[in-house]
Amino acid sequence: MEDKAFLSGYVSIIGSPNVGKSTLLNSLIGQKISIVSRKAQTTRNTIIGILTRRHYQIIFLDTPGIHTPKNKLQQYMVDSAYEANRDVDLTLFMLDARIGLGERDEDIMKRLDMERTLFIINKTDLINEDELRDIKDALIEKGVRSKNIIPISALMGAGVAGLEDRIVTYLSEGPMYYPDDMITDKTERFIAGEIIREKALLNLNQEIPHGIGVEIERMEEGEGLVEIDALIICEKDSHKGIIIGKKGTMLKKIASESRYDLERLFGTKVFLSVFVKVKKDWRNSPSMLKELGYRKES
Repeated sequence: MEDKAFLSGYVSIIGSPNVGKSTLLNSLIGQKISIVSRKAQTTRNTIIGILTRRHYQIIFLDTPGIHTPKNKLQQYMVDSAYEANRDVDLTLFMLDARIGLGERDEDIMKRLDMERTLFIINKTDLINEDELRDIKDALIEKGVRSKNIIPISALMGAGVAGLEDRIVTYLSEGPMYYPDDMITDKTERFIAGEIIREKALLNLNQEIPHGIGVEIERMEEGEGLVEIDALIICEKDSHKGIIIGKKGTMLKKIASESRYDLERLFGTKVFLSVFVKVKKDWRNSPSMLKELGYRKES
């Protein structure tokens, strides 16, 4: 009996901010590679996650949430989301079950290939059956086939295995693009910076996190130890004080929580030093955006 043909393909995950795109990616991959926060606009780059099984490989593109940009960084994020959706084999368009089909979602839908899009209603553990039915009906009224609407709870894992099975039906016979033990194309340095930014997002006030970036200035691996020097960049002197906190308590909290995740990432002890620096209006500075990795590929 002949072996099954190997299948592969690219799948983008798009939607409005805070619908659970990164949570879904992490759930599908089975490991944390994209940062998660309740605050909107968490993801700034397109994150590639790689899922390899015996007979197929899926390359996921987790994109920044699509929103109305207010500065060059946010414009980069929106452009990245739409660019990632070009030439993919399948698009997963995600909705927040608590919100349903919003005006921005309808605008995004106009730019989708309906035949190659699955409509994912996420966070279904937070609504009842009647509310879920209303969202499905609203999508069907917009021309979505009922078979292409998939309710899930990415956080709880409900429906994720079934979604993976459905994704496989859109793959074509093709090569294994990445080694079977590779789960992302991002470097450990990049992921380390994202982990630190995540902890800042979780701990700081609403407005400040969108004005921060994280630069890994040094990362050295030794025997049984990884040493990391990180710089949190903010836009205002007042923000610097808040990030550091009274007697350094906030910065210590961010560093401590980051160290925990970093030690799980590296599988070894991590010595982490985190500093804060003000660079005014860095989100509108092309050179700073390039330095921090927020730039279009040439």
